[in-house]
Amino acid sequence: MTLEQLRIFLAVAEEDHITRAAERLHMTQSAVSAAISALENRHGIQLFDRVGRSIRLNRNGRLFRDEARKVLAAARQAETVLADLSGLRHGALSIMASRTIGSYWLPPHLATFRRQHPGIDLTVTIGNTDAVLEAVADGQAEIGLIEWPESRHSLQSIKIAEDEMIVVVAPDHPWATRDHPIADLRETSWVVREEGSGTRRAFDTMLETYGASDPMPTIALELPGNEAILNLVENGLGATLMSRSAAAPAIERGRLVEVPISPIPRPYFLMRHTERYHSKAADAFAVQLTGKGG
Repeated sequence: MTLEQLRIFLAVAEEDHITRAAERLHMTQSAVSAAISALENRHGIQLFDRVGRSIRLNRNGRLFRDEARKVLAAARQAETVLADLSGLRHGALSIMASRTIGSYWLPPHLATFRRQHPGIDLTVTIGNTDAVLEAVADGQAEIGLIEWPESRHSLQSIKIAEDEMIVVVAPDHPWATRDHPIADLRETSWVVREEGSGTRRAFDTMLETYGASDPMPTIALELPGNEAILNLVENGLGATLMSRSAAAPAIERGRLVEVPISPIPRPYFLMRHTERYHSKAADAFAVQLTGKGG
């Protein structure tokens, strides 16, 4: 068994598709299929169920997937230690950010870091808050960036910035011309982010603050992306609670209107594992964002 076989196995397991995994790995479909077959044949076990043209991880594969992730995380950590011996001239840094941070706040910081450390390979992935925390805990990402405070064993959190959550509607919505605070949030339907996202947690907090959580207001749609939600609200589907940085362009264009509801402060946090090796690249990025290393 090789690290390359493990890497291919995980790509197929995560994509549930040979072709998509091959594209992600920049390999041919036949090479990916051959690697999976070699792994299964060598150990006399089937890791995937093949039904027609589809491929799905079976129970054996799910058990093996967790161990494969641990092995690859350990291998990456060992490579990081070796890269650190050459200082910041070479190396790699894996970052996972929540959708709002990754789309609006993070890009200029990545550009600055890249200019200062061109020899560091940056890998950036986007997911909701829960996915970011899992990635840092499992060693899939060395740095995680989330909205909303989180306390989890072995994870260190450092506040790096603060945004605001605001309620926005389309210009023809009844709330758009309201010049006094909204008394009942159940007056309209809402378009919201998915469970597990920082934005959804802020929405739930707002409902509790305004006494609108029981009964809940009407949820017209629940979606995993800010842009889709803002587009739906622009087209009159209801109201949403959204990061000011995400909603600002549409407000400036006159396509959305901020409703007179007190903004909810939302801090951004940098998450790191306290027990895993901290690379020099990760320390340098942390210093850039917070002024604090280690």
